[in-house]
Amino acid sequence: MLTAGLVAATVVTTALSLWMAFGLYQQREADQRRQGILAAARQSALNFTSLDYRHYDRDSANVLAGATGEFKKQFTAQTDQLTKLVAQNKSVSEGQVLEAGIVRSDEDSARVLVVADSKVSNTAAPEGEARTYRLQLDLVHRDGRWLTSDVEFVG
Repeated sequence: MLTAGLVAATVVTTALSLWMAFGLYQQREADQRRQGILAAARQSALNFTSLDYRHYDRDSANVLAGATGEFKKQFTAQTDQLTKLVAQNKSVSEGQVLEAGIVRSDEDSARVLVVADSKVSNTAAPEGEARTYRLQLDLVHRDGRWLTSDVEFVG
């Protein structure tokens, strides 16, 4: 009788331990996914708000490296025009991400709101002026990476 009780207690304890371990595993996976989403969104916003006319090819390539879909198509289509505009105005923008928060996410997509500041200098403002951006970034998970598929300025 005592042996049957010990066996039952062992089975219940083992089942509870496995259930708790699985729950912790799922929580860890979700936390890692959230951290990956936030890191990708922060980097994308930083790339988008940090551009220098002296290195615009590199800077625009950084934006495109983290982009996909419609956003990548639109940015690529505007690159020649932006390159000329940035060079003409001798534009330099030094971005800094202040906050980022996930609005929604699942295994394959996410929407993140980002607040970023940048100091922008150009021929019209050689001393530079501060700008604050509120961005909504849509991301998709492709080939093990989170990529930006859409960027919108929000109020």
